[in-house]
Amino acid sequence: MENYKTFETERLYLKPTTEDEASFILALLNSPKWLENIGDRNVKTLEEAKIYIQTKITPQLEKLGYSNYTVIRKADKVILGSCGLYDREGLQGIDIGFAFLPEHEKQGYAFEAANKIKEAAFQEFGISKLCAITTQTNLASQKLLVKLGLKFIKIIRIPNDDEDLMYYELDNHCL
Repeated sequence: MENYKTFETERLYLKPTTEDEASFILALLNSPKWLENIGDRNVKTLEEAKIYIQTKITPQLEKLGYSNYTVIRKADKVILGSCGLYDREGLQGIDIGFAFLPEHEKQGYAFEAANKIKEAAFQEFGISKLCAITTQTNLASQKLLVKLGLKFIKIIRIPNDDEDLMYYELDNHCL
């Protein structure tokens, strides 16, 4: 993983997620807000978390050079959440996404991490358009996307999902 970019903010380190973070991924994917707003990924054991990382995260990192980043607080090296750039089927552009463990929400970490990932998308990875999707009930994510500069465009459905989702966009030339 040494040849993949890592990022740093005033309070945070962002590093590509590896199997070393399987216990964190297991906790995150089973946290109440993940299940409510993103959906059950059927990852119930440490082994399934490792397989999820191997099959969902690592392949995109190897293919595109970016994927999911584990967000770590500098002060005490505690893992807070994840933030990343995702090449999702059914979306026009690269999806920026974020999720934090409940005890680390509402402290500005998600904005700090996502803002850094947004900058990296345009400046480091040469991505021309970011997009994001969220449920209509996830007001915290909607507010954060707007704060990041993304604009609500329309309601969409993505392949293999029957829920109406809010679709946001931000073009590099809009900055």
